[in-house]
Amino acid sequence: MDRASASTVARLSAYYRLLGEFERERAETIPSKRLAARAGVTPAQVRKDLSFFGNFGRRGLGYNVLQLREEIAAILGLGRRWRVALLGAGNLGQALFAYRELEKHGFFIEHVFDIDPKKIGTRWRGLEIAHTSELPRRAADPGIDIAIVAVPAEAAQGVADIAVGAGIRALLNFAPGKIVVPDHVAVREVDLSIAMESLSYALVK
Repeated sequence: MDRASASTVARLSAYYRLLGEFERERAETIPSKRLAARAGVTPAQVRKDLSFFGNFGRRGLGYNVLQLREEIAAILGLGRRWRVALLGAGNLGQALFAYRELEKHGFFIEHVFDIDPKKIGTRWRGLEIAHTSELPRRAADPGIDIAIVAVPAEAAQGVADIAVGAGIRALLNFAPGKIVVPDHVAVREVDLSIAMESLSYALVK
């Protein structure tokens, strides 16, 4: 099967969360129209996105909420524990480390790295901050699945190179600007300034 586009996967994540809302509302089945309305897309888009991965609904009955949510969780890889390394122990890194929702979805920050001597050796919730040079050794045993890049822009490419060299194949980049990685490495960019600029544009129209 071909890989789904990033936009399709993003919508799939949205459907997963919305199905959780429907579960809490005790809805057993929902039509694509109802899921689409809450997701802000068309029913055709919902059907197209889901059909990429299989046949989940029944004509005239819609989707079983619990079953569809479980299917999407499996597609997104949410049924296992993902080992995450946080690269950068600054203010942003602290905020991300404190965000406990990640653990609810299987993403556990098991390592924190930095180069600041004042931070190395200190502990966050019992987890000791290590020097970035330790990343390759930590990635080898017991392994790291995902690295979060939360360093200043000028340091982002350097730490990304270290992570890739250590065998990490998935990076979530919070640093401004893009990082360059080999084709086999997945990168997702989260630029907060771009999101804010989009909002400011909406306000001045």
